[in-house]
Amino acid sequence: MTARPANVHQARLLRLLRDGGPNSRAQLGDLVDLSRSKLAVEMDRLLETGLVVADGLAASRGGRRSHNLRLAPALRFLGVDIGATSIDVAVTNAELEVLGHLNQPVDVREGPVAVFERVLAMADKLKASGVAEGFDGAGIGVPGPVRFPEGVPVAPPIMPGWDGFPVREALSQDLGCPVMVDNDVNLMAMGEQHAGVARSVGDYLCVKIGTGIGCGIVIGGQVYRGTTGSAGDIGHIQVQPDGRACACGNLGCLEAHFSGAALARDAEDAARSGRSAQLAARLEAAGELTAADVSAAAAAGDTVSLELIREGGQRLGQVIAGLVSFFNPGLVVIGGGVTGLGHTLLASVRTQVYRQSLPLATGNLPIVLGELGPTAGVIGAARLISDHVFSPA
Repeated sequence: MTARPANVHQARLLRLLRDGGPNSRAQLGDLVDLSRSKLAVEMDRLLETGLVVADGLAASRGGRRSHNLRLAPALRFLGVDIGATSIDVAVTNAELEVLGHLNQPVDVREGPVAVFERVLAMADKLKASGVAEGFDGAGIGVPGPVRFPEGVPVAPPIMPGWDGFPVREALSQDLGCPVMVDNDVNLMAMGEQHAGVARSVGDYLCVKIGTGIGCGIVIGGQVYRGTTGSAGDIGHIQVQPDGRACACGNLGCLEAHFSGAALARDAEDAARSGRSAQLAARLEAAGELTAADVSAAAAAGDTVSLELIREGGQRLGQVIAGLVSFFNPGLVVIGGGVTGLGHTLLASVRTQVYRQSLPLATGNLPIVLGELGPTAGVIGAARLISDHVFSPA
């Protein structure tokens, strides 16, 4: 079992080395509120645990040169991002740099046992590639509400058979390391915070558009999960009274009108009704359509596909505008599989938000696409478990 820091000072030093990379004792001393003697004691204790190692001499700042310190090079974290239709599994080092990354299609409706058999096989494949001998911790993201303290999904609308499944407990036994579980959009938000477009922002919203829609809420640099873990479930905000039936059982939810699944359904309707020759050709060739088909058709100038994207962006923008007026974030990040729709979607969302929200909230509000793409979730998962491992036991 990986050693854990003994106190909050050691935890702070570990996270500084994780987020900033190797650093000298002197520079670390500038970043923490510790006397030189207290800092020396805590760093020596961390060196004894093996979590931190010496890394050569630092540049001189006058006087005797300080030693550089870094997190142990052998530390390995496993990041798992389970979506409705695919799994991403990655191994990172202690600084959360991705060393190996695999992606496979999956149907989350197969249930947790079948999905986690796939996850474990992918983890074994990464180990066999030589990037890790074992794991010091694993972070897992699932596409539904999670009771965070227990690591248990709760009544996820698009995940039949997952309600109450002990994800954290089961995978911890299989992997032989600590495991933390969260909603996939929270992990995307943490990934963009660590290595993506939100690196310098303390308060922001991260909206994920995939098969469903969710929102990660970051306040003061920390993910806000709400009292029970369901904060940010914006896909089930009503956008049309008496609208389409949603998987959650209600009518008119955002997710029912604009998400990867809703867009694919609307595209197939347009193809079968003869409104779009391009979508019809794609449907005939593949037997079904996805959001990626709509994106490709729009890029080729298909007016129906462009209109589907614009209408979806308006509905999404309507919900985001309400969130912006309520929360007043410093940034809105849009990510997930449907971001292949790109700047047509982004322009529609921006127009709606800037039109509906007050100027004080939107005057300096960037609304941007995420930078990390499919690695956002796995980096966020590694960040989640590293926060746990780098916390006092």
